[in-house]
Amino acid sequence: MRVLGLCSYPIEAAATRYRLAQFVEPLAARGIELEMSPFLDSRRFARLYEGSSPFEKVFGLGGPLVKRLSEVLKARRYDALFVQREAMLFGPAVFEWLLQRAGRLPLVLDLDDATYIPYESPTYGRLGSFFKFFGKTDRLIERAETVICGNRFIAEYVEKKGTKTAIVPTVVDTDKFVPVEKDNAVPVLGWIGTHSTFPLLESIFPVLQRLAAEHRFVLRIVGAGRPDVALAGVEIDNRPWSLEREVRDFQTLDVGLYPIAVSASASNEWLLGKSGFKAIQYLTVGIPYVVTPVGVCAEIGIEGETHFFARTEDEWFASLSALLESAELRRKMGAKGRENALENYTISQQVNKIADTLKGLPKS
Repeated sequence: MRVLGLCSYPIEAAATRYRLAQFVEPLAARGIELEMSPFLDSRRFARLYEGSSPFEKVFGLGGPLVKRLSEVLKARRYDALFVQREAMLFGPAVFEWLLQRAGRLPLVLDLDDATYIPYESPTYGRLGSFFKFFGKTDRLIERAETVICGNRFIAEYVEKKGTKTAIVPTVVDTDKFVPVEKDNAVPVLGWIGTHSTFPLLESIFPVLQRLAAEHRFVLRIVGAGRPDVALAGVEIDNRPWSLEREVRDFQTLDVGLYPIAVSASASNEWLLGKSGFKAIQYLTVGIPYVVTPVGVCAEIGIEGETHFFARTEDEWFASLSALLESAELRRKMGAKGRENALENYTISQQVNKIADTLKGLPKS
């Protein structure tokens, strides 16, 4: 079975790495050839959030558009179409429609986020939101045979529209994301994310300042997209995100931070669709974490055994204080987290759901 897998971003984007790329080999072992085709290559992806002019960015999309058109001409080579969120990062679902029609291909849509919820782009503002065509996701849901959903909240939305679902959480390779012995002289609290999610970490900055007055720790920030991050009284290790260093950055932490808060680009409804991926990464490398219990993040792991919940500043302070004060508590919770990850969040468990979905599609 040959499947064309479309996505907007290259391997540097987490959704592409963990919702498509890591399943290529496991699916091949099950008789399914998944051919990945990102809209942007690595070079164009890197330039997307750089300071180049809008004209340069738009002009650079000519190649990707030609590539998508060429795929329409080859559509009959495939047995199915697998779309991770969207075929390109702007505009209506033109290429999805063309490929479906030209190749008579059944569509499987993969949604790891609630992309049907409109939001204001933290980078491009209202202009970026206008070109996103938020109604596109609803139309793709309606045209899909099945939607693979990152959590039950997305699945409930999809099922209300009458489309079948399969729930596949975003997971990592548990042979690569493994616990390691720590050699931190000072406990490290850590957050790993992107420029667009950094405001969530900022929401607990007052707590971290209060914490630093009573405990010594290093705050490791990875991927904020800012060269300088300062917080009075807090020792900060601010690093750019790196694909080559991704696993190691998680492994070096003693405690993971996962604050979730409403912002201009994240409504309550949008937050409910979050996949909880950071929690799964923390579990897999065997580190305890503190999380705001929103959506599926309230269902991952075992509260009190693998992590703590924190809804208020006082709860954040109490949870982080307890973890900073006891290396043994960190060790026990981390070990429980690793066990939980192996029981619930492995590639081998999740790939079977994807394979069954693809093999169950109607023949073109």
